[in-house]
Amino acid sequence: MSKEKIAICPEFYDIMPPEYRDLVEQSTYGKEDRGWKDIGQSKELIEEHSLCAGCPESIAFRYILASLPNPEDTVMVGSTGCTSLVFPHVAVHNIHSLFGNQNAIASGLKRALSVRFPNRIKDVVVLAGDGATVDIGLDMTLQAWFRQEKFTTICFDNELYANTGGQESGLMQKGFVAKMAPVGKKFEKVNLPEIARESGCCYVVMCTVSKPNLVEKVIKNAIILAREVGPTYLQIYTPCILEIGKDSMEGLQEMRDSERPGERFKYKEYITDEAKKYLAELEASKKEALVAP
Repeated sequence: MSKEKIAICPEFYDIMPPEYRDLVEQSTYGKEDRGWKDIGQSKELIEEHSLCAGCPESIAFRYILASLPNPEDTVMVGSTGCTSLVFPHVAVHNIHSLFGNQNAIASGLKRALSVRFPNRIKDVVVLAGDGATVDIGLDMTLQAWFRQEKFTTICFDNELYANTGGQESGLMQKGFVAKMAPVGKKFEKVNLPEIARESGCCYVVMCTVSKPNLVEKVIKNAIILAREVGPTYLQIYTPCILEIGKDSMEGLQEMRDSERPGERFKYKEYITDEAKKYLAELEASKKEALVAP
């Protein structure tokens, strides 16, 4: 989907929809330094969406799409939930899996792409909610990590089943009362980042999307490391403002409050020595290329 691959035939240019012309001419594909600052200028970074007004997931989606290091050769695997309302608007190859089996689909896909395109980088990125990742799909999530499948898993953690009325999920806070969890959560929030670390992920991050430059950094790191080192996992807080009783303009502040020191979404990063070494080598290569005559 880079500009080298998509071109409008000159004879048909005048009759093409203006939205498609803008998509082709203003896309960030092929731009080496593409990132979150391109949001608002390119249609493939979700000009419109069908989520609720002010939904933090829409912000997270834009940052992630803008940060993909290789979008034209990336396939995203989604699952049933609020995220599936956005994938039809995404100008990146994507697969809608059954609820919970997204990591199994991604495992087969990554292997097939490696065979079909042995000399080309093909990134696979899983994006699902907490219900699909830690509840219904936990077995397939863990098995992909155990097998060291080389792709990135991103969990949009809104701490409940937001798409179906506010049921309790394993990532809900202890004691939280939701519309369809009236007695409150009885046990602590499942520590999936720690489980990911113990299950063989080489790079694990917990954060919110209140800081776009940070989101860009961890997305790029996770995808690049998954190519060569091993599975990576990102748990990103995207609160459902509708279900937690917030106004449409309060999502950003909710995330900022939740990432304060001592709070449950304070930034946490785990990276293996092998992953650190790989990133350091890449950074050294970039510096050498800059000073080369």
